[in-house]
Amino acid sequence: MIKWITKLFSSPSKEENIDNMKKFLIVGLGNIGAEYVNTRHNIGFKVLDYLAKKESLDFQTVKLGALAEYKFKGRSFFLLKPNTYMNLSGKAVQYWMEKENIPLENIFVITDDLNLSFGTIRIKPKGSDGGHNGLKNINLVLNTNQYTRFRFGISDEFKKGKQVDYVLGEWNDQEKELLPERLEVASEIIKSFGTAGLENTMTSFNGK
Repeated sequence: MIKWITKLFSSPSKEENIDNMKKFLIVGLGNIGAEYVNTRHNIGFKVLDYLAKKESLDFQTVKLGALAEYKFKGRSFFLLKPNTYMNLSGKAVQYWMEKENIPLENIFVITDDLNLSFGTIRIKPKGSDGGHNGLKNINLVLNTNQYTRFRFGISDEFKKGKQVDYVLGEWNDQEKELLPERLEVASEIIKSFGTAGLENTMTSFNGK
């Protein structure tokens, strides 16, 4: 009994810390529900669904989301699709980050970006929410913006006052044709982040 209590309150061992550094929380932002599946705002879900299908992974319904674990080159990637809706994404991120003891530097959030042309990739180690409600809530809940985000460009081809309709609208025919290649690149980015590191991943993929 005494040994068990000592273990419970002792600091993580060197081995445990090393193991935690090999764990990554990959968060795809989006909204649950059939009406959102093919919308631009759900690109985070779309990227994780693509990787899961490619690697024959199954998502399981878990607390605050859907989760699939992907093992690659000695790393564990926890693919998370929060079910909290976009505006409360931070709650799911915080819960699974703490549950799996994943360090902040191993958090990777995938989101849409109106300020980038369609399919353009921008990986950043930190930054403002840029007006994105999902990032805004994550920043608030974690009380930091010092986590990596992968911004996927959806462009801003909408008329004044139509931003919400555009973001929650479905991809046009040209975008649908180009999307598979962009999703393939996105899946490689996730693997690179966990194996090659942030700096190398930014050098290899930013702007492509």
